[in-house]
Amino acid sequence: MIVSSQSRIREYTALGWWGVQTLDDLFRAAVRDVPHRPAVVDPPNRATIADGVIRRLDYASLDALVDAVAAQLLTAGAGRDHYVMIQLPNLSELLVALLACSRVGAIASPVAVQYREHELGFIAARLRPAAIVTLSRIGEYRSASTALGVARAMGAGTAVLAWGNELPDGVTDLGSHETDPQAAGRVTRYVAESKPGANDVLTVCWTSGTESQPKGVPRSHNHWLASGRVVVAAAGIRDGWVLLNPFPMVSMASLGGVLVPWALRRCTMVMHHPFDLPTFLRQMAEEHVNYNLAPPAVLNRLIQNREVLAGLDISPMRSVCSGSAPLAPWMLKAWQEEYGINIVNFFGSNEGMALASSALDVPDPQQRARYFPRFGVAGLEWHCGPAISFETKLVDTGDGEVITETGRPGELCIRGATVFEGYFDAPELTRAAFDRDGFFHTGDLFEIAGEGDPPRFYHFVGRRKEIIIRGGQNVSPAELDGLLSAHPAVAECACVGVPDEVMGERVCAAVVTQPGADLTLDDLKRHLESLQVAKFKWPEHLVKLGSLPKNPLGKVIRPDLQVSVLAALGAGDSHP
Repeated sequence: MIVSSQSRIREYTALGWWGVQTLDDLFRAAVRDVPHRPAVVDPPNRATIADGVIRRLDYASLDALVDAVAAQLLTAGAGRDHYVMIQLPNLSELLVALLACSRVGAIASPVAVQYREHELGFIAARLRPAAIVTLSRIGEYRSASTALGVARAMGAGTAVLAWGNELPDGVTDLGSHETDPQAAGRVTRYVAESKPGANDVLTVCWTSGTESQPKGVPRSHNHWLASGRVVVAAAGIRDGWVLLNPFPMVSMASLGGVLVPWALRRCTMVMHHPFDLPTFLRQMAEEHVNYNLAPPAVLNRLIQNREVLAGLDISPMRSVCSGSAPLAPWMLKAWQEEYGINIVNFFGSNEGMALASSALDVPDPQQRARYFPRFGVAGLEWHCGPAISFETKLVDTGDGEVITETGRPGELCIRGATVFEGYFDAPELTRAAFDRDGFFHTGDLFEIAGEGDPPRFYHFVGRRKEIIIRGGQNVSPAELDGLLSAHPAVAECACVGVPDEVMGERVCAAVVTQPGADLTLDDLKRHLESLQVAKFKWPEHLVKLGSLPKNPLGKVIRPDLQVSVLAALGAGDSHP
């Protein structure tokens, strides 16, 4: 299935932004050239997640499993242009399933393991998938009747394929077919007759759904490869590196940040699930990891508690991609100066955002935490070469005027090789998301910053729908999150607006404190005063929580947080 227009395909191919290789082409080349190189490693706690033994597969062994599962997809009627939902944790099986879809041209739609029949039914009603691939059990999220529950959500006409023990009747046991001697020949014959191309849709991922029901985002092989090349360049990923993958492979973070770089650089992928800091650190040391993904809160915690790292050999680590929340300048500075690790400040989305602030173009770590290179702006050049494959601009949220001066917030718009063509089966949403010149409205507010002509940087202000308006002044909760996270008593922080009759809204800081730490609202104010932050941004309420509500990708769900905050304030649980 090709959703890109022929004119766009011709233009981007001529520019060298798009090519002819698929994900499976890259994988097959690695199988041919480095068959015995380690390809994927299961997490050491696999037994707590799923049935089966811990696997360490080289490229040749992984290829055989891909053929076996691809053959079963074909048996189930899931070939080229058919949708396949995948509900799997970060295990070797997930990589096998994604590659099997790529091989036969099926469109993979990975979904979070936390989803139940409600969410699965919503997605299935739109996709009408030919098959779903899952496990008999997925750790703490589901019982041994996983596949049966999924089948109920799908309804008639959807085949269920699963690994594991005690599978319900009617479910194809993938484990029993892993050594099928006929699989490779059957798949080879099918691909010879119906090989997918680089412009075919590879995935339909789903937005995190923090503001509404999830939206499907189709992306082709070329979309993904263009995004992955930005990560490879920014993080400096080299051939054969070991990549630790703790993020669920359901969205841009892990698919663009690990899977595609893994294929481009023939790496070893070390799986991790669910996120557990001791296990994460153990894998970093024992697997000699060179690169990983890590949320800002984890990086903050580690650098605030350096004794946790004592005795661990993390010297092979070269770079870390982080994002989903603002990064603290002090944190990036400490990692770079004390451990020689390049923290890449990455701003991405399923729709195609791919801003990456790395040591390649922003050597100063404190500057890197606050600013992103203005990729795709005429007159600016960058060492991150793949950044030329898309264009960006800021527009006024009122009249749509293109903003060129510093310090004036506007919505970031983007078009180019990394950007999707439109939402799945949602023409009205698609029309509203793009302007007349084909730029996608991201919903993210930035302002132009830095020196030069033109100025070199973007500074993230916040989500368009999350901005707090206090007495007519715009306050970015994301900016405050990053500033307040630097306080030594703060483990995690997210700010929201609460209604106020006089000011319209006032800022409330919702904080998870460090174990045993004491924290007051005055402490936070003194902290912001020491940073010379304007007073209108200071929080006027403090609510302490045991945890922050997050979606499956680890992003704070501010609407849910606001509900908790208002309930706490109403109950008198705010703290001076």
